[in-house]
Amino acid sequence: MKLLLLAVAVFTSVAVRAAEKPNILLIVGDDIGYSDLGCFGSEIRTPNLDALAKRGLRATSFCAGPTCSPTRAMLMTGVDHHIAGLGNMHEHTGSRQKGQPGYEGHLNDRVTAISKVMLDGGYHTYMAGKWHLGEEPQSWPAAVGFERDFTLMQGGGSNWSDMGYPDPAHPRVTFSLNGKPLEKLPDNHFSTQAFSDFIITCLDEHKDDPKPFFTYLSYQACHSPFAVPDDWRDKYKGDYDQGYEVVRAARIARMKEMGIIAKDATSFPRLPNIPAWNTLSPGQQQLSARKMEIYAAMMENMDFHIGRVLDHLKKLGKLDNTLVLFMPDNGAEPIELAALVASVDPKMAEWLEKNWDTKPENWGRKGSLCDYGAAWAQVGSGPFRMFKHYVTEGGIRVPLIVAGPGVKSGGISDTQLHVTDLPATFIAMAGIEHPAKTNPKIAPPTGKSLVPLLSGAVAAVRTEKEWIGEELFGNRAIRQGDWKLINTIPGAGGSGEWELYNLRSDPGETINLFPKHPDKHAELLAHWAEYEKQNGVILTDDGPFRKKKDAVKIDND
Repeated sequence: MKLLLLAVAVFTSVAVRAAEKPNILLIVGDDIGYSDLGCFGSEIRTPNLDALAKRGLRATSFCAGPTCSPTRAMLMTGVDHHIAGLGNMHEHTGSRQKGQPGYEGHLNDRVTAISKVMLDGGYHTYMAGKWHLGEEPQSWPAAVGFERDFTLMQGGGSNWSDMGYPDPAHPRVTFSLNGKPLEKLPDNHFSTQAFSDFIITCLDEHKDDPKPFFTYLSYQACHSPFAVPDDWRDKYKGDYDQGYEVVRAARIARMKEMGIIAKDATSFPRLPNIPAWNTLSPGQQQLSARKMEIYAAMMENMDFHIGRVLDHLKKLGKLDNTLVLFMPDNGAEPIELAALVASVDPKMAEWLEKNWDTKPENWGRKGSLCDYGAAWAQVGSGPFRMFKHYVTEGGIRVPLIVAGPGVKSGGISDTQLHVTDLPATFIAMAGIEHPAKTNPKIAPPTGKSLVPLLSGAVAAVRTEKEWIGEELFGNRAIRQGDWKLINTIPGAGGSGEWELYNLRSDPGETINLFPKHPDKHAELLAHWAEYEKQNGVILTDDGPFRKKKDAVKIDND
């Protein structure tokens, strides 16, 4: 009896300590534009994310990296991606960068993944979805602290059971299941549903365990090729017949009404290589609108499955003690792969035509190839300049929603935040110690804990003097308060010269203030030099903008 009472006491003590620690559910969408959520101004129906925003916080000045794996490296480690091992996209690593620290193409031994930190801190750790942080087993999620995982290793590919990848050099994607290679997917596999189902299974497995959980749900949606079940394909039929210019203007107007952007916020103009909608033929308009219909359906379908996961947490009685976060990994994807390939590489175009279905009547279905191009990506960017791949606001500013214990409901924050802030926040909320405190070989998180901001105790976690840097493909940026200095290489549509913007008055980055504020330009340029040195940046233009033929690769980043 004494042993039984002792066991009960020990279990109760563990349960009490565990109850003090919040569960964490981190949800990441892929290639989703800033304005694509209903609660950020979209006409796309996202009721579950909208409800999450209503009971939590919307951060309107939250920045990620300009492409997938740099963002995910920072998200998983809390340090700059040049330190973590993804200084460049592994697919585009230049000759000067290969073999150098910070350019390993996977999370290196200078960092500890947040999954390992949380596991060692007493958390269960689950992951489902896209990884893109190393394809060798020593870099898989199971090797960096995830107890359970169902993982797509590459940056994109088919959402269906065929496991296709639109590149003849490696035409199949690879998966792992709990640290072991998965050679075949179930015939009924659809990525958004399957990843959600896996997380629900993990939650059920330990539903009676008092230990808290850290869950990383990393959807393929809405990365191309766009995919959606048949009964979802026509949910937006006819909704985009008015064209991308009208849809974009309506979104920006709603964003101003909602307080997402200022009433007098500038908007970056339609790019000169995007034709005006009324210059397209009726057939061209119909095809373009159909692509956006499929994208919108895929987005709403993702929201539906997010709702399933949240409902299951509520059923288990764990939602109230779960910190839930949603963010995309970068801005909207501007590439139309089939059209780009046809103009660059006839042999690859022939391979795509043979191995992928490009017929409009099948867009969204298994084996089909569908993406929407720069015009609709600019809609996704709202008022901001450019989209994915760029260090301009359209490439790196993404919506962030946070709700759960310790989060004041219904708020909007426009203070400067960064993806590296999230691991620091998880550690603070869990009350655990990062290994860098005892191991000098491990890089400590550089982000700021958002705990005081989420609670409403403070309005900002950075002072006006603190700054954040970014570099990818030779494109550079420094943000300090409302000021931003950027340098975009000519191949990426820039001048190759430094440009200065004030994002408070000009979020569209339309007015270069360098001539009027040379002192601010010099101050931020000095911070760039500091960032470059701190993070071991090796400047090179190796990447999708260097040569036209290289641009074919960026659809799968």
